[in-house]
Amino acid sequence: MIRFENVTKSYRRGSRPGLSGVDFEIERGEFVFLVGPSGSGKSTCLRLILREGLPSTGKVFVLGRDLTSIANRKVPYFRRHVGSVFQDFRLLQNKTVFQNVAFTLQVTGASRGYVQQLVPQALELVGLAGKEKRLPHELSGGEQQRVAIARAIVNRPQILLADEPTGNLDPATSIGIMQLLARINNNGTTVVMATHEASFVDQMQRRVIELADGRIVRDERHGGYGDTSGLPMLQPEKQRGAESIAALTAVLELQKSVAVDAAPVSAGAAPQGGGGGVDAVAPASTRDTAAPEAAPEQPADDEPIVYRTGPIEIEIPEMPEVGVADRLGLSERADDDQIGPTS
Repeated sequence: MIRFENVTKSYRRGSRPGLSGVDFEIERGEFVFLVGPSGSGKSTCLRLILREGLPSTGKVFVLGRDLTSIANRKVPYFRRHVGSVFQDFRLLQNKTVFQNVAFTLQVTGASRGYVQQLVPQALELVGLAGKEKRLPHELSGGEQQRVAIARAIVNRPQILLADEPTGNLDPATSIGIMQLLARINNNGTTVVMATHEASFVDQMQRRVIELADGRIVRDERHGGYGDTSGLPMLQPEKQRGAESIAALTAVLELQKSVAVDAAPVSAGAAPQGGGGGVDAVAPASTRDTAAPEAAPEQPADDEPIVYRTGPIEIEIPEMPEVGVADRLGLSERADDDQIGPTS
């Protein structure tokens, strides 16, 4: 159905060719992903299949025809058998959904009855039945892409080319478009899709042709996207504020516990307030500094008094530097906000 024979495509400007010695063959009814980084030659392959250009060397065969031998005046007739879908929809903004889809048939001279029969069928297939009179600006992005797909398949082409058809769509809408393309393929249409959507390629497990610098580096049946290291990844910033606030909250709770335990207790008595990790006994040097007049009377059994006024070792969780307090949201607070001296 589609065959590239040692195809090289060079441009007047540019240090390297768009394609260099490319060979592959796609059989009828296949669903093939073209993957690779930007500039690897994916779109160039699709343009050559659509006969929007000719190879510098080598040959491209589509539907049994050598495209280099087709006269320019016959190219529109050839393209009736090849539908195409692009990232930017390319709809006629002043025409309704019905008129956009019918346009493909009208330019080929189809009769009015033929148009009235095929357009509703195509719209029903893509899930747009009942929206024939809408204008493009009245549709969502996913619906506009469905109109573009309906326009591409309304004349029942044998091949459907899709160049990043989900590039402008949100993830949920993209899934619907991929399911639609799979359904079209199940009806017998050969689908060739250039994409960077690694997740769809991995999930669908169809044939994958990977390009790099204009050359085929992998041709795998039931393959995945492969190496994604070249794709841009957005790394989320580390959220440091939450850690810092949690650490300060722990310090404030500890201060409350220390305040409760500040009252003198007997050495053998249980600490008040449950301040775990802070019931250290004050050293002798600290006890000597207390005024004798302020000390309470000795109990009847002459049990020594232990004061909790000495230095307390607090184990504070390690936290990153956070700068000034306003980075933690502490710079503006209500009048009744109890922050404490650690702020």
